[in-house]
Amino acid sequence: MKKTLLSLLLLASAGNALAAQQVITVSRFEVGKEKWAFDREEVMLTCRPGHALYAINPSTLVQYPLNDIAEQQVASGKSSGKPISVIQIDDPANPGHKMSLAPFIERADKLC
Repeated sequence: MKKTLLSLLLLASAGNALAAQQVITVSRFEVGKEKWAFDREEVMLTCRPGHALYAINPSTLVQYPLNDIAEQQVASGKSSGKPISVIQIDDPANPGHKMSLAPFIERADKLC
């Protein structure tokens, strides 16, 4: 019971923090399997102050930087996050490379 209540409080707090910024959810279905770059069915995209672009896992609310500004914010401790490579899948058409993040960076950039 305590864990459930704590989880709900954390989720509500995170939701309030995200509400101040524009956040969109994109799905594999919407983008298309050929361009989808993540190992989950959907991600949230946001633009934070300073033009920092992030992908967010909706189930855990972990943030993943999409551009250099966001990476710098995470490295300096101004924001929390994990490397995008954690959820980015390999490109089946180009072995040894990851799928392009360009469509997601463009969508997140429109939120700024």
